[in-house]
Amino acid sequence: MLKKIAIKNVATYDESGMVVDNLNKVNFIYGANGSGKTTISKFIDNCNKEEYKDCEIEWSDNIEIKTLVYNKEFRDRNFGKSDIAGIFTLGQATKEEIEKIQEKKTKLTDIKNEMVQKKKTITKQNETLQTEEDSFKEVIWRDIFKKNETMFKEAFKGFMTKQRFKDKVLDVYKSSNGTTLKKEELEEKAKTIFDDEPEKIDMITEIQYGKIKTIEEDEIWNAKIVGKQDINISKLIQKLNNGDWINTGRKYIQESDICPFCQQHTITNEFKKNISEFFDEEFEKQIDTLNYAKNQYDTIASEILERAKTSFDKEKSMKAQSKLEVDKLSIYIESLNVQIESNKELIEKKCKEPSISVDIVKLKSIIESINKLIINANCKIRENNRIVDNYHSEKSKLVDNIWSYLVTENKTIIDKYEKKKNGLKKGISMIEEKYKDLQNQQTTLDVEIKRDSKNVTSVQPSVDEINRLLKAYGFENFMIVPSTTTANHYQIQRQDGSLAESTLSEGEVTFITFLYFLQLAKGSMDDQQITEDRILVVDDPISSLDSSVLFIVSSLLKEIIIDIQSNKGSIKQIIVLTHNVYFHKEISFFGNGNEARKDTCYWMLRKKGNVTNIECFRRENPISSSYELLWKELKEVNKNSGITIQNIMRRILENYFKILGRFKDDDLILKFDDVESQRICRSLLCWINDGSHCMPDDLFVECPMDTIEKYQDVFKDIFYNMGQIEHYNMMMGIKRGA
Repeated sequence: MLKKIAIKNVATYDESGMVVDNLNKVNFIYGANGSGKTTISKFIDNCNKEEYKDCEIEWSDNIEIKTLVYNKEFRDRNFGKSDIAGIFTLGQATKEEIEKIQEKKTKLTDIKNEMVQKKKTITKQNETLQTEEDSFKEVIWRDIFKKNETMFKEAFKGFMTKQRFKDKVLDVYKSSNGTTLKKEELEEKAKTIFDDEPEKIDMITEIQYGKIKTIEEDEIWNAKIVGKQDINISKLIQKLNNGDWINTGRKYIQESDICPFCQQHTITNEFKKNISEFFDEEFEKQIDTLNYAKNQYDTIASEILERAKTSFDKEKSMKAQSKLEVDKLSIYIESLNVQIESNKELIEKKCKEPSISVDIVKLKSIIESINKLIINANCKIRENNRIVDNYHSEKSKLVDNIWSYLVTENKTIIDKYEKKKNGLKKGISMIEEKYKDLQNQQTTLDVEIKRDSKNVTSVQPSVDEINRLLKAYGFENFMIVPSTTTANHYQIQRQDGSLAESTLSEGEVTFITFLYFLQLAKGSMDDQQITEDRILVVDDPISSLDSSVLFIVSSLLKEIIIDIQSNKGSIKQIIVLTHNVYFHKEISFFGNGNEARKDTCYWMLRKKGNVTNIECFRRENPISSSYELLWKELKEVNKNSGITIQNIMRRILENYFKILGRFKDDDLILKFDDVESQRICRSLLCWINDGSHCMPDDLFVECPMDTIEKYQDVFKDIFYNMGQIEHYNMMMGIKRGA
């Protein structure tokens, strides 16, 4: 059935629009001409038109049913040409054949209802399943993700949404073998692997001690380098122990006979010869050896120191990535520098005084300490480089271990969810299987019903029924006969044989169109669709009809409504729209005091300021008589246009005082005590009579409210003066004492 109709941004419906919701089997919508009824019927008839793009139709259980709409467009569409399409109904069928078809239709309806219930159950179970999933998703997000986000965030990459995280947890749960590392181990590995991706680090070269060791162990440092011992002057030099002093000054005695020591002309050739012989070739050779050793030590020691400093600077620049203990290295380098400088001073002294013996401090200990730091650093570098070489596999392995650990730690929660989820899915699967079986039964029954119906369908019964009704209700001057040009089409013909379609009165066309619509509602233009469920929308079917035909139309529709309420036939729902109070009252009255029915709903359309709105009365019929409707309109004048207020007041006064009470205008006026009040009453009567029988001018339309309020007071005073204030209060809904 239709469940909801929402209309806006079309005709007299503004951007807020109106909503007709909770539609029932039988629905009555009352509204004056121009209030928007036809817009509703047109929308239902063709909701896909562009002008209705902002409107909406909602179906019960999302099952759309064929809708037949009776309105002016239906008449123009079906009676705007000479031929009328035939309507297939169950024609020459026996009672047994009809009962068989009806039995299958009843069974089909039961199957459809059961399918709806199954669908609702599936939807409800799916909603329960979704609720369980959402709850589980929130729990693991809180208890697993949030609690481990800081340490294991890298492992969660790609799964940083609740849905993806849940899916990953369940994937691991299904594939995990239950063996995991301890959390402490995982955290330690995470610190190494999940920091910035490591890069390969060059190995640090150890300091070579061999060359400097050879120089340190050279005998030259302990050798006493002195001159030739068998020279006469040697004894004196040895006695004075000033050979180094003489060796330093001997270069000066080669230039003159002046002694470089006493500055006297005491240097003889003999002396020069003795000095030269004392510092012989062997002495010079040893001196050369000493100088070479000095130069080698300076060079190699400087290289060692520079290499250590270079390693220090490089590792220090690497900061956190460095594997070397740079603080210790800095201390060792400082010690190395001190020892080298100390040795250089000793060597320098030895070179100045070749005859002395010096003890060079060995660099072995400090170099070994430095190399130990380098060896330890290189171990870490090798591990780092191994990780770099296998980084992706190591990282992947760690990520797998983390997920396995987290799932194992939360296995109880996951087990509970999986058990409930699988139970729900199993139940849903069973219901879906039953639903598919019902679908197959539905398809089979549909085919059987169409086959059985096709064998007994005919167009002629529809024609006969329309002609019977025309004759029964006094329309004897025309009838429907077979078309002379098109099969299964018919024409409207006068008794003299002439075609009557162009000469029918408005009322005749309306009535025959309505009869045609009723036959179409019970059958179909397609013999395969006779038994399809359908919904009827009837928009003002009594326009241009006299009062006698009005009751005929209402009686025909009431038969359909009774069948709908009794769940008989293919028509499952009806919506009746009308502006006629009498027709509304007649068609909505079902006896038993017109008590409210649970399968019926009432609405009233109103238009104010050229904008339509709607009020729902549920099961309470808002229209019991035209007189009560007038009072209702008067009470709700503020909700409607004030233009109709004069006509409403006039009709109330005429019905109550003039027709029923046989009072004249003067009788009402003279009931006022003073002349001024009588003038105001006369003014009211003139005002309402004038406004009821002529078009209001622009001035009145622009600002009627002050006038309306003033005359409302006078209107009330008339009832008071006539002793009928209790009637006024009753009709206006004013309680005693208010």
